[in-house]
Amino acid sequence: MDSSEKGFVSLVGAGPGDEGLITVRGGERLEQAEVVVYDYLANNNFLDMCRPECEKIYVGKRAGSHTLGQEEINRLLVEHARRGETVVRLKGGDPFIFGRGGEEALYLAQEGISFEVVPGVTAGSAAAAYAGIPVTHRGLSNGVTFVTGHGAVKGSEEQEQNWKNLAQSDHTLVVYMGVKNLPSIVEALLMHGRAADTPAAIISWGTTPGQRVVSASLETLAARAQAESISPPAIAVIGRVVELREKIRWFEELPLFGSRILVTRSSDDAKSLSVPLRALGAEVIELPSIKISPVENFSDIDAALRQISGYRWIVFTSPKGVAIFFSRLFSLGLDTRALAESKVACIGTGTASAPPPTGYALISFQSCLLPKAWPRPSRNGRASFWGSMCFFLYQKLPGILFQMPLHAWGPAAALYLSIR
Repeated sequence: MDSSEKGFVSLVGAGPGDEGLITVRGGERLEQAEVVVYDYLANNNFLDMCRPECEKIYVGKRAGSHTLGQEEINRLLVEHARRGETVVRLKGGDPFIFGRGGEEALYLAQEGISFEVVPGVTAGSAAAAYAGIPVTHRGLSNGVTFVTGHGAVKGSEEQEQNWKNLAQSDHTLVVYMGVKNLPSIVEALLMHGRAADTPAAIISWGTTPGQRVVSASLETLAARAQAESISPPAIAVIGRVVELREKIRWFEELPLFGSRILVTRSSDDAKSLSVPLRALGAEVIELPSIKISPVENFSDIDAALRQISGYRWIVFTSPKGVAIFFSRLFSLGLDTRALAESKVACIGTGTASAPPPTGYALISFQSCLLPKAWPRPSRNGRASFWGSMCFFLYQKLPGILFQMPLHAWGPAAALYLSIR
């Protein structure tokens, strides 16, 4: 990217809605951005890729409601670029397919601002694919045409002629932004010779867990869409390829499709659960209920680490505890040889599979003690660990310690808070 005094603008296609469909380069540009100017149709989860100090400016447009006009958006991009900032203009779908990216690129060029275009996956192909409709298919359609349905019917003679040509073509027709004008579009296609029984579908919020698909004949499509309360954003697909949907629909068949799941893990840990849930079709809402940060004073832990060889057992209750333990150990000039006389126990498989410290590949917590159930106190209230020096490193008191009184571990069980 150009790092001149005038800054730099990346026109980035965010894809059709599924956050996994943004390109690698698009993700990289978001990570580098100082300013992100984003649209209504750009998945808000993309903003999590940005640095905390990145300025995020919403300029979304919805039917009848525009946060900023196009000319104002153009000037906004130039204004920030002239401050020497790295700007990402994040647009739903592909910037150059009904995204007005060409207008923004022209304005930037006229103003002498350096820019690039990062193409995105467009809804015309992606939403259709998620609905089980290939826009081309051998023997059914050897071509596809993308058109906008926004104000494209009741217009000039040239526009009317375009609908005549589209109606008489055997290519698949994909109509963007056509919900409001769908009755007029259907009327124009039928009037110009498209068969009334042509298979058709309309797809709302394609590629997202909120995806809805209505299939019908061309003649009945508008009425069916209205009856099902289909609303923007949506695309219509018209052509014989729609027949394949009943055989190869896949997205709506995912086991968690239609489910909404709240993940309350910390921001750092949420992705490990959110990503596989989304892969199963769920709508995942990340709402961290805790924030994890290091304790302000490590003096107690450091003092214990200097005596670590005297502990028979070292007990980890979280992967973060593992990381902090070795970070502090190494900062004191010690290494894993200090653990030679100790046994290590882990609570939970996640803790047991925590990665070993860099440079110590031979250490594997997979082989640590990971009991199916922790030892219960005997009749005299003592656990089998009684009398052993036990070093507990925890981020909050684990439930297992409430189930078994601490005194059952013996007077030498020491608890150390690693993160709060």
